[in-house]
Amino acid sequence: MTVKIVTDSTSDLPREEAEALGITVVPLNVHFGMEVFKDQVDLSADEFYRRLVTAEEFPKTSQPSIGDFIAAYERIGRDADGIVSVHVSGKISGTINSARQAALQAEVPCTIEVLDTLQASMGVGMVAIEAATVAAGGASAEEVAGAARDAISRCQCFLFLDTLEYLEKGGRIGKARALLGTLLRVKPLITLKDGEVQPLGKERTRQKAIDRLVRMAREFSPLDRMAVLYSTSRGDAEAIADSLADLMADGPAPMVVQFGPVLGTYVGPNSLGIQLLRSSGGA
Repeated sequence: MTVKIVTDSTSDLPREEAEALGITVVPLNVHFGMEVFKDQVDLSADEFYRRLVTAEEFPKTSQPSIGDFIAAYERIGRDADGIVSVHVSGKISGTINSARQAALQAEVPCTIEVLDTLQASMGVGMVAIEAATVAAGGASAEEVAGAARDAISRCQCFLFLDTLEYLEKGGRIGKARALLGTLLRVKPLITLKDGEVQPLGKERTRQKAIDRLVRMAREFSPLDRMAVLYSTSRGDAEAIADSLADLMADGPAPMVVQFGPVLGTYVGPNSLGIQLLRSSGGA
């Protein structure tokens, strides 16, 4: 018996990482016209980006159903001491609402705690990793949920977008709308703060935007974990990860992770990001 961890596919957790830690990932849906794909199950990230730039109709996303979560909870809950379910910010997705309703309806002999990370992508993923690591050490459900909450308080993200077009079309632009109308030939930077998209500023060139991402990451050291994210420019992400590897001398090397189809719908091609987990003794 142990505590099981559930998250959703906006976490962008690499499949091998999720499997190694026993994390259950419930996929969201991506819609291209009448075609519906399970995020990172029926549609790979690379295939998604190829379709994104050629599709006549902008894709849409939808949250998992309550039934999807019930099925996941009941499958893993039969032999669990508890389930801790960590999800994308409720301010940008209805996913956590499905999870909460499912937690009330699932027929399992253990408690289910559903937590809003106030993050997206590997901000969610790193919370899930922290929770799973503590659970693997034999912690109780209450202790695992406490570790997840602590990780949520230490998450930080910075994203550089090639354009705000996708975020605006997808209806997730939030307070970054303030950057619209000033972005001819400039590169917008955004963050997630209190669970919603907010502007960080803008740079004139791609390289200056990358340099700013790196500077901001350094301001938050020491770090326990870091993920460098990319949509279509893996080489740039690897270079950023290499340049920041010295911040992780006492922890795992920075992960290089691709934005999956759901997040890719909003960040678009050529986007980069850094998501980090500050050390509990850090800033």
